[in-house]
Amino acid sequence: MQLNPLILEWIGYVGSVVVAVSLTMSSIKKLRWYNLVGASVFSFYGFSIGALPVGFLNLFISLADIYYLYKMYSFQESFKAITVDANNSYLLYFIDFYKAEITKFFPDFNISNLKMDNCFSFLLLRNAIVAGVFMGTIENDKLAVQLDFVTAEYRDLKPGDFIFSDNISLIKEQGIQQIKCYTENKTHQKYLHKMGFTAGRNKSLFIKNI
Repeated sequence: MQLNPLILEWIGYVGSVVVAVSLTMSSIKKLRWYNLVGASVFSFYGFSIGALPVGFLNLFISLADIYYLYKMYSFQESFKAITVDANNSYLLYFIDFYKAEITKFFPDFNISNLKMDNCFSFLLLRNAIVAGVFMGTIENDKLAVQLDFVTAEYRDLKPGDFIFSDNISLIKEQGIQQIKCYTENKTHQKYLHKMGFTAGRNKSLFIKNI
């Protein structure tokens, strides 16, 4: 069936836009998914208009995306939390380096305001690479999250699942029975819901009993 030339032209535009959008993704996994969709559409467009170089090139790109996505999903990632003091030099450097991005999610965070004697903090490693930091203050049996941040390329649900589910014993060992976090950031609120937190009376308060 011969498609209308105008429809084909729009298919080409859609493919080009999706490929372009894929290049703006900070997450490699998202980049691959968007690129797969865009390249597949553009490959169809190329074959449909008889532009074989365009069709075959984008078919190759689509197959490459499928290959690397398969490797990503089949690869067994390793997570580890290394407990550190709140004045650890690497932790302080990490926080300072990502200060602008941290402020987007934790605008009130200021490490100098934390009481170091009741501070609980650790570095989160993903495949032996520091992917993020976690800091909280302990009062009785409650942990108030002050900072729960991972870098953009590792920002999926796996770090959160590791902290609040798979490795929750690390927090329990501190005598903590409840975790609370204050945030007005909508993206962060969605993340907390997925991690098993429930909204408190204060709309910006989220609580998880462990």
